[in-house]
Amino acid sequence: MRPGITALVVAYVLSQFYRAFLAVLSPVLAVDIGATAENLASASGLWFLAFALMQIPVGVALDRVGPRLTAAGLLSIGGVGAANFALATGPAAINVAMVLIGIGCAPVLMAAYYIFARSFSPAMFSTLAGVAIGIGSLGNIAASLPLSLAVEAIGWRGAMWGLSGLTFITAAAIWTLVRDPEQVVHTSKGSLLDLLRMPVLWPILIMMAACYAPAAGLRGLWVGPYMTDVFHVDAERIGLVTLVMGLAMVAGNFAYGPLDRLLGSLKWLIFGGNVLAVVCLLGLYAYPAASGITPIVLLAGVGFFGASFPMVMAHGRAFLPPHLVGRGVTLINFFGISVAGIMQIITGRLHHSLTPTGAGLNSAPPSTPYAALFALYAVLLTAGLLVYLFSKDRAN
Repeated sequence: MRPGITALVVAYVLSQFYRAFLAVLSPVLAVDIGATAENLASASGLWFLAFALMQIPVGVALDRVGPRLTAAGLLSIGGVGAANFALATGPAAINVAMVLIGIGCAPVLMAAYYIFARSFSPAMFSTLAGVAIGIGSLGNIAASLPLSLAVEAIGWRGAMWGLSGLTFITAAAIWTLVRDPEQVVHTSKGSLLDLLRMPVLWPILIMMAACYAPAAGLRGLWVGPYMTDVFHVDAERIGLVTLVMGLAMVAGNFAYGPLDRLLGSLKWLIFGGNVLAVVCLLGLYAYPAASGITPIVLLAGVGFFGASFPMVMAHGRAFLPPHLVGRGVTLINFFGISVAGIMQIITGRLHHSLTPTGAGLNSAPPSTPYAALFALYAVLLTAGLLVYLFSKDRAN
């Protein structure tokens, strides 16, 4: 089991990389193929939407054919997408590539979660889920300063060709090493409707929809344009800032697991952490052009406190029937990823409408559209927290 889980976690490292690398490539893609910040926001949003829409068939596949075939087969499509990215000559080609990569990345974390849920005790799920995301978040780090150095050394096309090859190799490793758990025999096959009829899940689904989008959106795209437009930094500096935020997200994923056991409550751990994430977002809204390390610290705070994804997943997992684990974890994931994708598209439009040269607001400072983005994410997360207050606690 361990070699197979290792292969799936490596695939999740790639998944985290692919959802975050556009922030670093934004300056060079603007010069080489004319991709604007709005173009890249749309491309990032398409990745999330393709990823999200695949969660429903992925959940069915996990329950019916197992994680091995599901993950290996779809990840190969991601390799094709990375190759298409390397050949891109304009924003439209980037969109197609990101859709294919999103499809390829869709099953890898849920395949690991399926194995955790079926092969380990419920008490271990939140810890294993946090460790998997913590290690997988190394992809965030790889998509920061290391990527910027690779682009300088071999160009962005060379880097994407290398990633395409690595994606195919990882898919082959999953096919070779993953062993499917025994399937659950149940008198009723069950469906997503059975899950959606469970009132206990709805506040958790809403919380997942709200809590994942801010850190994913900022780290995955907006930190790059924000640093460029407001602080006029170069690609290496952007790589350093994204590295700091990525490290904060890794630390947050590892920190949440032990705190779960210490506090004995998933609900209030998730609630308290995301309240602090809202505080950081409001700080960025109030002081978007602050000098010094203030914006970097606040971005790192969003990454650290916003790393509650595995805890929310563990909270929902506690209520899932055994024969619907695959569809259950992918349903929870669907809510998080789909809203993140929609928010990327919305924030792209918002950024364009408030950019001084794009909307005729020539007297507005360059921080104006970014302050609006931070405020929008804060409102989204606050709304999710208000709904989450009505959730039922379940400590693992």
